[in-house]
Amino acid sequence: MSILQSFDLTGKVALVTGCKRGIGKAIAEALAEAGADIIGVSASLETTGSAVERSIQALGRNFYAYQCDFSKRTELYQFIEKVKSEHPTIDILFNNAGNILRKPAAEHPDEYWDEIIEINQNAQFILTREIGKDMISRGTGKIVFTASLLTFQGGINVPGYAASKGAIGSLVKAFANEWASKGVNVNGFAPGYIATDNTEALRDDPERSKSILDRIPAGRWGTPEDFKGPAVFLASKAADYVHGTILTVDGGWMGR
Repeated sequence: MSILQSFDLTGKVALVTGCKRGIGKAIAEALAEAGADIIGVSASLETTGSAVERSIQALGRNFYAYQCDFSKRTELYQFIEKVKSEHPTIDILFNNAGNILRKPAAEHPDEYWDEIIEINQNAQFILTREIGKDMISRGTGKIVFTASLLTFQGGINVPGYAASKGAIGSLVKAFANEWASKGVNVNGFAPGYIATDNTEALRDDPERSKSILDRIPAGRWGTPEDFKGPAVFLASKAADYVHGTILTVDGGWMGR
């Protein structure tokens, strides 16, 4: 097999959470470009005619749309049952869905904490467990989590988000320790400061935006397209010996 062939995802089925826009949409498009059919799920994803669906179909791949609010445990389990029934073989799972709520720690209400932990941490563990057990039975599969720079750092005014992303870093390693020997790769990537909805408040603050840009060696905010290459790599045979790793995609921030 040539090196380029090892990145080919033809015939694979990938489930991408949080795929409606931003990084998730770019991941779905990249996997489709590499040959995979896409199962997409987001809380507000249109069941037909979404931008991501049109993009995937334009690439000649199939797109299957689902709605699920990951903050609601019952809804999550209903989604898992439905998607596993309709798609018995899921080769690739991207745990990208997430949310962020900003308020200083001393004022951070319980409902902020509970919502973020449920979406960013609990739902991702449950989904990985339920999809992953089928990968184990087949002896093959790729699972990728979207972590964060706050997997490594504390952040400001986002204690729930920081806690959830710290947990994701540990979950990646915990799953990998158990599943690497069973043919299932579990890894993640940590976005730096990316121009998406989640960072709009920072980009709109001239002082914060400048302080962030001054620390990024690449000298720019990242874009969702910066994740296409890493996504295909971690989902492909090219990453067969990569387990329990968090790949930083941050313009050099963590190397600073």
